[in-house]
Amino acid sequence: MPNAYIRFLNLIDALDRINPGRSLDNIEIQMLEHIIQQQARNHKLLVGDMIAMSHLGSQATLHGRLKNLVAMGYIKLVEDKNDARRKTVAPTKLAIKYVQFMSDCLEKSLKNL
Repeated sequence: MPNAYIRFLNLIDALDRINPGRSLDNIEIQMLEHIIQQQARNHKLLVGDMIAMSHLGSQATLHGRLKNLVAMGYIKLVEDKNDARRKTVAPTKLAIKYVQFMSDCLEKSLKNL
C-alpha cells in the first residue's frame, strides 16, 4: 500500500480544517496550480489563456472560477498598461502560502519511508 500517498492525502485534508472558509474545488485547484506553474516559468498568463482551458470546463465555468479565486484572495488580475482590456493573472501571497503548505505536506509524507 502506498503509505506516503495516504499520509499526503491525510495532511492535505488538514487544509480544510485550517481554512474554515470555503475550500477550493478541483477546477479551482487545477487553475491555481497552472497559474503558479506559469509564474515559476516566468510566463505571462492572461485571463483569456485561462478561459481557453476547455479541458477544465466551459468558458462560463472557468470565468466563474477565476472570479472565485480573486474573491478568495488566491489570485489578482493586473490590467495591461497599454490595453486595459488585457488582464494578466498573478498569484497572491495566499497562493504562495497554499503552495508552501502543499510542499510541506509532501515532504512530511515522504519522511521515514
